[in-house]
Amino acid sequence: MKKITGRFSTFLLSAVVLIACTDKKDIPTAKPAELIVDKNWQFETTPMWEDNFNTGTAPDLSKWTYETGGSGWGNNELQYYTSGANASVTGGNLVITAKKEAFGGRDYTSTRMITKGKGDFLYGRFEVRAKLPKGRGTWPAIWMLHSDAAYGNWPASGEIDIMEHVGFDPNKIHASVHTSAYNHLRGTQKTASKVIPTATDDFHKYRIDWTPYAVRGYIDDVQYFEFVNGNTGFTTWPFNKRFFLILNVAVGGDWGGAQGIDNTAFPTSMVVDYVKVFKLIEQ
Repeated sequence: MKKITGRFSTFLLSAVVLIACTDKKDIPTAKPAELIVDKNWQFETTPMWEDNFNTGTAPDLSKWTYETGGSGWGNNELQYYTSGANASVTGGNLVITAKKEAFGGRDYTSTRMITKGKGDFLYGRFEVRAKLPKGRGTWPAIWMLHSDAAYGNWPASGEIDIMEHVGFDPNKIHASVHTSAYNHLRGTQKTASKVIPTATDDFHKYRIDWTPYAVRGYIDDVQYFEFVNGNTGFTTWPFNKRFFLILNVAVGGDWGGAQGIDNTAFPTSMVVDYVKVFKLIEQ
């Protein structure tokens, strides 16, 4: 679809140069990868990495790092990400709150948390149980970026969106992947959407199963997205390298702010019950 998506982080500036053209000729050449077939991979039942947010009053900094700043984050976002003022742990949940307040030259604040260097993963099952914020102009996301930029800056090294939501289209959930060949700047992004009528009122489980063969997306264990390894190299499948997790609530931006911002909605929060990663069982 024609949505502007992707959580570009600080990699976008280089990415714009990389994909300034939309012709296929500007996609980096790559050798065909080794043929990968679906082995019906399974996953361990005990998490290899998890955060249940059951202790303390703030996120565990042995597991998470705050990314801070008000640069627009490659999407013309309007918030300033703080170093913890907008994140708390209470009642067994992580609460990320977007606020209407002036800070750092911006009119909104929020939080962006990453596991890079503290939780980097190659394949696995990723589960996040969360309740999403309400309000036109909000743009919460649960997603993953490459840890090592092995194939270059965005989108060459890939992106996996476990869950994206925009407040002007409430309760419609999106899962996507981005690569050199498949991304929204080319109009070739691979994505799927599903309406969950209670996504902003109740908790739901957002899940990605990532194997050498495919990235598959689920809501409450019901599959609605699949992207299969085409065995044509990193331009279509950069997902054979490590990735890290990201939790954030953006305000405005090219997609989140496409229909304006309802300032009466703030403060508004994404509430996360847990984050769990299950190891892929080798075959």
